[in-house]
Amino acid sequence: MLARIETMRAQLRPSERKLADYILDTPREVLDLAMTELAERVGVSQPTIARFCHALGCGGFREFKIRLAQSIAQGLPSVYRDVRPDEPAPGVVAKVFDRTIGALIEVRNSLSAASIAKAIDLLAEASRIEFYGAGGSGIAAQDIQHKFFRLGIPSVAYADPHTYSMSAALLSAGDVVVAISNTGRTRDIVDAAQSALDCGAKVVAITHGNSPLAQIATVSLIANVTEETDVFSPMTSRMSHLAIGDILAVGVALRRGPELADKLGRAKATITRRRIDGSG
Repeated sequence: MLARIETMRAQLRPSERKLADYILDTPREVLDLAMTELAERVGVSQPTIARFCHALGCGGFREFKIRLAQSIAQGLPSVYRDVRPDEPAPGVVAKVFDRTIGALIEVRNSLSAASIAKAIDLLAEASRIEFYGAGGSGIAAQDIQHKFFRLGIPSVAYADPHTYSMSAALLSAGDVVVAISNTGRTRDIVDAAQSALDCGAKVVAITHGNSPLAQIATVSLIANVTEETDVFSPMTSRMSHLAIGDILAVGVALRRGPELADKLGRAKATITRRRIDGSG
């Protein structure tokens, strides 16, 4: 419910937006209020509250409070809004953490286990894996690829559209592309994914469910994260994408068995030798 209010906030009338802001800031307090009390505290009319509830798909204020209580009971943080321009430091800390935690819980609850399993199968059997992402998603692609190169599968990450567009055209059956895009509407990423498919490769998309990229991918891992990006760079979506990347890396590592564990052990020993001994 809180996520739905946040999503539809921009389309609301000014009075309804004022009500939405109050609910997003103090959802637990709203549960204890009658409609008359809420109208008085927010400074709106009772018909405004009724319209707001109907817009959310609720039959009335009572049903709205029940569904709001269920949303809070699921453990979702109460703060879903981006920081304001005049936000004090304690508010910045609370809101950034709460939004991130809330987004991770939301993605976890909606992520398809069947899609994850299919993606792990494709990646575990891939002869080569290429990770594509533009902008901030390019950084996520590099981070996820860093986990995969230790698994013994040839892999590379590209963030430059010219590079991954050319590379996609050179792939073949047995190769897998992991395309990462928050919106799933970045033309270069969608075009590169389609090019890889045309060459016989498979595409695993980490993206928004209602997007062109999700529609064409072999497997779509959906992370529908709502956030304001006009001022701040994407934050919660990036964390969700990285978490999904960790899931895939762990899943592939488990599939590859004890032989991989030995290789990872040797790699870790090599890194350990490069650290300065702190015992003295």
